[in-house]
Amino acid sequence: MSVLATNTPRKGSLLAVDDRTRRRNAAERRFQIYGRIAIGIAIAALAVLLFTIVNNGASAFRQTFLVLDIPLEEKVLDKSGTRDIEAMKKVTTIGYGKLIDKALQDAIAAQGIAVEGLTDKDVKNMISKEAAGLLRDRVLSQPDLVGQTLRAKVLANGRIDGYIKGRVSYESAERDSNVTPAQLRLADALKDAGILSRKFNWDFITTADASELRPESAGLGVAILGSAYMMIVVLVLSLPIGVATSIYLEEFAPQNRFTDLIEVNISNLAAVPSIVYGILGLALFINFAGLPQSAPIVGGLVLTLMTLPRIVIPTRAALRSVPPSIRDAALGIGASKMQSVMHHVLPLAMPGILTGTIIGLAQALGESAPLLLIGMVAFVRDFPGAPPEGFFDPAAALPVQVYNWTQRSDPAFVERASGAIIVLLIFLLAMNAVAIVLRRKFERRW
Repeated sequence: MSVLATNTPRKGSLLAVDDRTRRRNAAERRFQIYGRIAIGIAIAALAVLLFTIVNNGASAFRQTFLVLDIPLEEKVLDKSGTRDIEAMKKVTTIGYGKLIDKALQDAIAAQGIAVEGLTDKDVKNMISKEAAGLLRDRVLSQPDLVGQTLRAKVLANGRIDGYIKGRVSYESAERDSNVTPAQLRLADALKDAGILSRKFNWDFITTADASELRPESAGLGVAILGSAYMMIVVLVLSLPIGVATSIYLEEFAPQNRFTDLIEVNISNLAAVPSIVYGILGLALFINFAGLPQSAPIVGGLVLTLMTLPRIVIPTRAALRSVPPSIRDAALGIGASKMQSVMHHVLPLAMPGILTGTIIGLAQALGESAPLLLIGMVAFVRDFPGAPPEGFFDPAAALPVQVYNWTQRSDPAFVERASGAIIVLLIFLLAMNAVAIVLRRKFERRW
């Protein structure tokens, strides 16, 4: 009787919606709503993050300049009149600074600008301390400029730049020892006269870092070049080693305890915190091998160790996704195991391999913790040389440069740190876009 009761068909029509079906449909709708809410929260958080970074960092790509007519007096810059570079190098930045100060004073007088409480020291401090050095470098590279009046863009002081960008106000200037309200009034007058203006600042991308007293001249040039050198090292080492390891483990290695141990360790290494690789690099490459600190070669080797598991795992997944029938067909027509892998399996797995490699490189590009431990946080003013010597020269990296700038007290460096994050995000987006393009280009269907 119990069996018959259990197998008794349900009463009612299949087209009629009962309470159980209603509950199941309601649960499905709730799940869809929860999913949409989760996606909305994620998109909103990403939008807030991007807006904050762009809002704080976009101004780093525009800098305040003074456009001045600077008389390059021969009696100051080249007393011998021979245009001998070695003799002209004896003139320090002090002499060039006096010429710039005089040009600004003449411009103020020519415009008839008068500001109450303004001193000669205030006028002098309107100009960046880096301006004299930049002018000196230009004259030494073009000695024929001596004796002429050069119309040049001169960097304004960081506080004046902050005032033009809205970061400094009259209220803050009254409490700041590095700027006075009289200088801000002069800045307004110079802006109205067309002498002071904001322009796109290519030097932010091409020049080196600057000291804490010269935030307006700090740039990303050394960090970008250092990151590029490290990515070259990572690509040259991690791609062939990672792909060869994956092919061996997936296609040739016997299934035994030893290969099982290797697979477990590869998975574990992918989850190891990046700072552990920094400790390993410090002990192995610097203390033991004696390689120089802050060098792209050391950073590249450390990032290679960190990137290898992140390339091996997706590469093995890509090889595993190729149907076994491809291998069997190749072997069936007389191809060797190596030929079937190299001529058939590997080309079909190439989209996944390239995607995994580029994503691994993008993750390595954004790492800072292991680089801090090998000394790449050091202040570097000189550009590394051309490869291969340049791999052993001191350099910085983009994520470390961001960290370095956020540790400085001047608010202008916070702006530049946000600008550096924008540059880093552009590189990451470009690398991911390349991964998508390559995947679609080499993708094959079977």
